[in-house]
Amino acid sequence: MKNTNVLAWTLLILLALIWGSSFILIKRGLSVFNAGEVGALRILAACLFLIPISIPKVGKLSFKHLKLLFIIGLVGSFIPAFLFAIGQTQLPSGVTGVLNALTPIFVLIMGVLFFKQEITKRKTFGLITAFVGTVVLLAAGSVGGLRGINFYALFIVLATICYGINLNVIKYYLADLKPLVITSVSLLFMGPLAGIYLLTFTDFSVTLATEEGALEAFGYISLLGVMGTAIALILFNKLVQITNPLFTSTVTYLIPIVALVWGFWDGEDLGLGQVIGMLAIFVGVYITNKKKAISK
Repeated sequence: MKNTNVLAWTLLILLALIWGSSFILIKRGLSVFNAGEVGALRILAACLFLIPISIPKVGKLSFKHLKLLFIIGLVGSFIPAFLFAIGQTQLPSGVTGVLNALTPIFVLIMGVLFFKQEITKRKTFGLITAFVGTVVLLAAGSVGGLRGINFYALFIVLATICYGINLNVIKYYLADLKPLVITSVSLLFMGPLAGIYLLTFTDFSVTLATEEGALEAFGYISLLGVMGTAIALILFNKLVQITNPLFTSTVTYLIPIVALVWGFWDGEDLGLGQVIGMLAIFVGVYITNKKKAISK
């Protein structure tokens, strides 16, 4: 039991550090490459890293599983990778990390709307609180938005909606597959799409060969794909296996802290409105996730 607890806390801290650092890595990649290139390179790196795991699994899966895994890859990895990169072209990395904490909220909302989950008054209050926080965060510290609203934050919100759909589909339609299979095969399907996008719609190779700092930025993005997508999901799946939902959900609160620390270190400033909005999101997510079942 003691060894399990040590492993659980180690995995939790590693996940918070890895996922919390993803936003600063996106920022570094965007210093040279455009948002589409960053998103595609992230997916391609994760796909290539997991090929030794994914290739042997494909032939053992049914057509139904393969079809769902393609959808999971699209909604849970491919589209969010692009949305986060686009949003972060006009958002501080710390704020992006806080908005990512909305994921459990949209897991619940998508479950209620499409998967017949029940919602309590407490969870409703948590949803409203998080929504208010999001609105405040949207309006605070705008950079190029209309009427004081930074609409680039909506790209991050849309990405968390994608995560909400993704996790519900996995829970209700792919419960018979191991998480590692889901992750590796879904990314295997997305890798070629990312490669086609890079070769067809971007000048990635020219940028890599000619732009100053391109190799360094490419390294940051590759690290993002391998660590922030592939390895992080493997660690997360292991954490789910050895702990309970309540413990696992605490990573939701730790990721924004790491992201904000990186942001401060990189010279990002936060205004009072942004702080208020972020606190409201934290409170809303906490209330929504409170009193979850803690048994394995």
